[in-house]
Amino acid sequence: MTSTVRLPPYYENHGFQPENFSSARQPVGANAYPQYLSTKAPSVPSYVPRVATYQSSTPVAHSSRRTCTSSIKKVIIIISSVLIVICCIIAAFFIWYFVENRCLGSLIECGSSGTCVLPSQWCDGVSHCPNGEDENRCGLFPFMVVRLSGPNFILEVYSPVSESWYPVCQDDWNDDYGKIACQDMGYSADTYYYSQGIATGVGFKSFLKLNTSAENIDLYKKLYVSDFCVSGNVVSLRCIKCGLSTKNVMSRIVGGSIASLGQWPWQVSLHVQGVHICGGSIIAPGWIVTAAHCVEGQLSDPYRWRVYAGILNQNEMFLKMGHRVQQIISHPGYDADSKDNDVALMKLEVPLTFTDNIRPVCLPNPGMTFQSDQQCWISGWGAEYPGGKTSNNLNYATVPLIERSRCNFIDIYNGIVLPTMICAGFLKGGVDSCQGDSGGPLVTYENSLWWLLGDTSWGTGCASPNRPGVYGNMTVFTEWIYKNMQANR
Repeated sequence: MTSTVRLPPYYENHGFQPENFSSARQPVGANAYPQYLSTKAPSVPSYVPRVATYQSSTPVAHSSRRTCTSSIKKVIIIISSVLIVICCIIAAFFIWYFVENRCLGSLIECGSSGTCVLPSQWCDGVSHCPNGEDENRCGLFPFMVVRLSGPNFILEVYSPVSESWYPVCQDDWNDDYGKIACQDMGYSADTYYYSQGIATGVGFKSFLKLNTSAENIDLYKKLYVSDFCVSGNVVSLRCIKCGLSTKNVMSRIVGGSIASLGQWPWQVSLHVQGVHICGGSIIAPGWIVTAAHCVEGQLSDPYRWRVYAGILNQNEMFLKMGHRVQQIISHPGYDADSKDNDVALMKLEVPLTFTDNIRPVCLPNPGMTFQSDQQCWISGWGAEYPGGKTSNNLNYATVPLIERSRCNFIDIYNGIVLPTMICAGFLKGGVDSCQGDSGGPLVTYENSLWWLLGDTSWGTGCASPNRPGVYGNMTVFTEWIYKNMQANR
């Protein structure tokens, strides 16, 4: 962190390291979605009113009787016409409904043939559809692509059959299914938090429902598309208890402030040979997010690194062993010159044990949007002035997001801020990340949780006017992160 506003010669913001690492380190900063209807039309009573006739001792004028009979006929005609129109409308509705919804109730439509089968017949090893869709689709229905959407963590599953994402109806859903979905995103069942139903959004027109009649088959083979969700709720799934901090944060800090223990429990210090090189963020017990430029060249060897979590002071880290790194995965699209896709994952040999001082931050979900000027926080052990040494204490500061188009103004970064990057800082300068902060978190607080928006990537100078920090856009990288967590679980 830095609070000085100096105007050094133009240079890219390189992370601080001792001399033997100076050639391996690169710049810091980063920018950025049955009903159950009767199969028969209800019958409508149809009748002709009868007028009772009887003998009367009192004579009735002929003209008067003719007028009364005429009025009754008119009423009968009107009522009959109305009833006929009503019957036609009802009949037309049911004809339309049967054409559009050939499979009523809990039946599943085979395909273009219009044949309907029971859910228990779907994926049961016997072909019931004319073209075998009920069995052929079983190879496709392990959609296998799951994600959490929006700030409420709505579970969505991708179907390659319709090439669409569907929310999952809560009907018959339970935590056992939730754990399976979380494991398919790369999380361990040990970190599972909960699944619960929340009211469906107005944009949901179709859902995936569980076929509870299908026994002993894969979860995804039990799912089928339906236009109805009886409970009216979709699954909200939390695979890990993330985004919680035990300490409050001041609403605004100009410059930098020393952090307190538990305030940024996802922040880690990454060391090589006992020296702090970069920062990182905990996203799961065995996974750290950092910047790809931190692990270039000879620093791509995972066995050279040690990870320190839950410790504020660098001096204390020298007395600890640190956590060994088993694997380093850099984004395949990372470009060392432009800093495009500047993100990497570290997999630990032994997963972290979570405490009040060691906790994961939440990854942003598809569908979440963040506004310009949204308040964010940066933290790290970076230098307090350009070219300075790393700080012994963990510092933090608040910075607003800057719209990428604004950051690309000719007098700022002149078009070099890519969609995989986001800008944050003050155009007047004074507050910024600096050398040694690379790979560390840019977070924001929303819906009572802390979300990781970026990893510190690069910048020109530190806290200089019109040179805000640039960070890896985590909203772009979330899918890549989950895929790698799953593949290396």
